[in-house]
Amino acid sequence: MGRGAAPWPGAGVLVAGLTLAVCAAATGCGAPAPDGGPAPTPTPSTTAVRPERLCERAVAYWARRLLDGDSYGDYQSMGLSNRQYDILRAVLEEARQVKARQGPGPARELIDRRVHAGCARAYRDGGPTAGPWG
Repeated sequence: MGRGAAPWPGAGVLVAGLTLAVCAAATGCGAPAPDGGPAPTPTPSTTAVRPERLCERAVAYWARRLLDGDSYGDYQSMGLSNRQYDILRAVLEEARQVKARQGPGPARELIDRRVHAGCARAYRDGGPTAGPWG
């Protein structure tokens, strides 16, 4: 066997497989998305998602589910902070009224607009200051 050659023909495949397994275990790369879609693209750990964007994702998700008639526990079991839950309650109340008058489409559009505005306003000074529930 020459210098630099693999010790056996399958060594390259084994190394590639182990690398993928370590990557998947450490970062989730290669794991399918919960909805069965393509795997999410891993992001560097130094890239932080801004608090208002996290707020938008979480609050809009729950607002849509609750608008569609789903029920769920309290804000803590939803994974929301107190400030996010306040946004959810206000948006959902208005969205239900719009849904009753105009249907689900306009209500969902309202959710997107109001959640975006509410989270931007709530997090304009950054993340929580009163602990994780702020």
